[in-house]
Amino acid sequence: MMQEPDDYLRAVEATLFVAETPLTPAEIRLHVGEDGDLRAALATLGDQYAGRGINLVERGGRWHFQTAPDLAHMLRREKDETRKLSRAATETLAIIAYHEPVSRAEIEAIRGVQVAKGTIDVLMEAGWVRPAGRRELPGRPLIYATTVEFLTHFGLSSRRDLPGLDDLRAAGLLDPVDLALEGLAGQSVVENDEEEA
Repeated sequence: MMQEPDDYLRAVEATLFVAETPLTPAEIRLHVGEDGDLRAALATLGDQYAGRGINLVERGGRWHFQTAPDLAHMLRREKDETRKLSRAATETLAIIAYHEPVSRAEIEAIRGVQVAKGTIDVLMEAGWVRPAGRRELPGRPLIYATTVEFLTHFGLSSRRDLPGLDDLRAAGLLDPVDLALEGLAGQSVVENDEEEA
C-alpha cells in the first residue's frame, strides 16, 4: 500500500507547481515555513517525478517543474522562431559564460576586436546575460554574467557543466581554422629546424 505524502511535502509540491519562475530554497521556505526538511522534500519530489511527464529540476540553485525533455515537442503550440546568433554574439556569450563576471573591455581583449553595443543587447534580450554590477576600477565599468535562463536553455545545472576544451575538440566544435593553425604552428617549427640543418 502506498504511503500518503505528508502535508509539508504537499505544500512544497504545490508551491513549486504554481510558481511562475524557478524558486530558491529560501523562496520556497517563505511559502511553506521552516518546520520541515526542505532538502528531503525536494529529493523525494525529484524521485517521484523522475520518468513522468513533468520533472522537478534544479538549475543554478533554483527549483522548478519542467516538461520531460522527450515530450516537449508535443506541447509546443506555436512555431518557435529560431534566431541564429551572429558569430560575434556567440563568441561574446561564450566569453561571458566561461569568464564571468566580465566587462566589455575584458571581452574585447579576449576577442581581439571591439564588441558592438547591440551584441550584448541581443544576449540580454534573449535573457541569457545580465548586468552583474560594476568593477571597482576607474570609470567603474559594467560587468556581465549569465542568467538562470541561460542554464535552463542549454540544459546545464551550473556553469561547472560547461564543456571543456577537450570536450569541444572531441565534438568537432572547434573552428577548423584554429585546428589547422595549431597543426601548421607545430609543422613550421619542424620545417625550420630542417632548413637550418
